[in-house]
Amino acid sequence: MTEEEARSWISDRYGVSRETVLERLAEAVAIENRSQNLIAGSTVDSMWSRHIVDSAQLLPLAPDRGIWVDVGSGAGFPGMVVAALSGRKVTLIEPRRRRAEFLATLAEKLDLPNVTIIQSSVEKAPAPARVAAISARAVASLDALFTKAAHLADADTLWLLPKGRSAKSELDAARQAWQGSFHVEQSITDAQSRIIVARKVRPR
Repeated sequence: MTEEEARSWISDRYGVSRETVLERLAEAVAIENRSQNLIAGSTVDSMWSRHIVDSAQLLPLAPDRGIWVDVGSGAGFPGMVVAALSGRKVTLIEPRRRRAEFLATLAEKLDLPNVTIIQSSVEKAPAPARVAAISARAVASLDALFTKAAHLADADTLWLLPKGRSAKSELDAARQAWQGSFHVEQSITDAQSRIIVARKVRPR
């Protein structure tokens, strides 16, 4: 997916006004990336396809209810994009102080009162009530993520976990310790990438 195709994908589905909000988000991330490593420098010029649409494609997979929790939010992908496009309540959990401060400033700058920032490791983060969806992008292996974040979820929580080529092997490894309903979706931004979708995740 090219940058032009990515922008068109957003504007066609969410309108020009939402595209404008995401333009401001992309600009803020690019500027902040000069002082702290939020995203790989090689992806700054492909931010719309590599980060924004890659985040936005999770929205149609999620139930439109309850709180969305984004683990290890970093630059705000996917959580800030979800909040900007949907208006739903999103909690971003980020352990590093400077990144959490950036996210708080960004939420204020983009006028997103539906965003809550928690600066904490995911293991110590309090669980919001009625977590409908949990996302995590490039945070940890599937097994490690379930171990650290299981307290945030209940039986109805949907896990939306973008993965690259390692999706199948990570899922196979996780199934040795975890059970639930798992399936894999194809990413629209990269033929090599997958999205692991899980529900009713619990230890074996």
